[in-house]
Amino acid sequence: MFNTLDDLTKYNNTDTAMRSLTVISKGVQELASGAADYSKKSLEQSTEALEKMLAARSLEKAMEIQSDYIKAAYESFIAESNRVSELCADVAKEVYKPFEAYVGKMPALPFAQATS
Repeated sequence: MFNTLDDLTKYNNTDTAMRSLTVISKGVQELASGAADYSKKSLEQSTEALEKMLAARSLEKAMEIQSDYIKAAYESFIAESNRVSELCADVAKEVYKPFEAYVGKMPALPFAQATS
């Protein structure tokens, strides 16, 4: 058990920090890749919808195309948001894992103790 924070810093935590940073790096790469894929897909869908709207022979048909596009775009956005949320939660859990061993050994912080 560590009695002070100085005791904790005596140990070489470089490996633990590097494992944690590696997880963060991979998570950011996956987020960036997913954002690029989503943006490309979204642009393709909006371009396709615009082309269909311009080719529509009536206002009703154009409104139907726009309504379908908005519904699909919304569903796609919600799915992407859920994917990003899950990825962030998974990355946070993985980043914490290397430090789990230290948490039980940490001393109570002085300001966390109740004063009467």
